Amino acid sequence: MAGSINSVVLVGNLTRDPELKALPSGTSVCSLRIAVNDRVKDPTTGEWTEKPNYISVDVFGGQAENCAQYLARGRQVAIEGRLRWREWQTQDGQKREAVSVVANNVQFIGPREPAAGGQGGTWGGAPAGQGASFNNEGLEPSDKDFQEDDDIPF
Repeated sequence: MAGSINSVVLVGNLTRDPELKALPSGTSVCSLRIAVNDRVKDPTTGEWTEKPNYISVDVFGGQAENCAQYLARGRQVAIEGRLRWREWQTQDGQKREAVSVVANNVQFIGPREPAAGGQGGTWGGAPAGQGASFNNEGLEPSDKDFQEDDDIPF
């Protein structure tokens, strides 16, 4: 029997500005929320429509800081990472759970704004794609770093 594989590749648009925080260990974590569309056929009309899926993504370390600095709502990103499932209890005793993506690599796709001449562009002074060279191997915090309250964590 083969081992498990936990790998995700997503390309979508940020639905909000990145949120940068520091964990108790001092590691930076940037929370992203992306929309990835599915094409679905309406069974009654037969027409194809787009159905968005909203996905929470956590980026750690130096790459988290780059994401917070250079990304903004509406920007398209490519994310390679793995799924993480968590569960916790709220202060009033309700059980909560969530699935999110822990990013290993984040690629900034397309320019933030057109550069002079209409070719390419920049991300706040950094070339498009800058910041994607960081790797999050070994930077994921332990579950104790994620003590949740009543709010769903995305």
